[in-house]
Amino acid sequence: MLQTKRNVRDEKTIDFHLANSKNLLLIFTRNPELGKCKTRLAAKVGDEAALDIYKFLLNHTVEITEDLYVKKCVYYSEEIWQDDIWDNTIYDKKVQVGTDLGERMANAFTQGFAAGFERIIVIGSDMYDLDQSDLQESFTALENNDYVIGPAVDGGYYLLGMKKYKQELFSNKQWGKDTVLEATMTDLSDEKVAVLAEKNDIDHYEDIKDIRVFAPFLKHM
Repeated sequence: MLQTKRNVRDEKTIDFHLANSKNLLLIFTRNPELGKCKTRLAAKVGDEAALDIYKFLLNHTVEITEDLYVKKCVYYSEEIWQDDIWDNTIYDKKVQVGTDLGERMANAFTQGFAAGFERIIVIGSDMYDLDQSDLQESFTALENNDYVIGPAVDGGYYLLGMKKYKQELFSNKQWGKDTVLEATMTDLSDEKVAVLAEKNDIDHYEDIKDIRVFAPFLKHM
């Protein structure tokens, strides 16, 4: 049984089975600047609406990660912002390093394992379908599996976790294309992998147009 304890501060449940300094959550994020985030979404809804939607998603990601009882590190796309929504007392902060997403993730995982972490998971910062229980489930899955992956509807993945480093996962991928999940699963064909439920990634207008919570951002449409 997983032991839980009520957090008096905000009545959220924390899974103390995950209270292990050897667990690390990597959060990849873009600095929320006008015209520089959610560009495919912005092509339909405009830069200002896309930025507002992205900020909304960032706040959601804070809500589902801040009370997760693991070590957490935010990896910024451009530069570290000290006074933003990512509380400095909760999140470590670093800058992504690499020429493409694969190299940037590889460097982050390599740093994490070099620092002594045993189970590492990476997510983006724009998954509205993701919640804290999904992240708890993912770390728990790594107790009996070497890898965990969350397939996205668009053919990519929204979460990748491992307890042994595998360089192939970050090489020879067409990042942003619908072939990423298939290629990654091929790399993991001989490994012990836990596969999570498929979820919707938010990149295009079609991903949000029928979801009520996003309606206020689309009134100008």
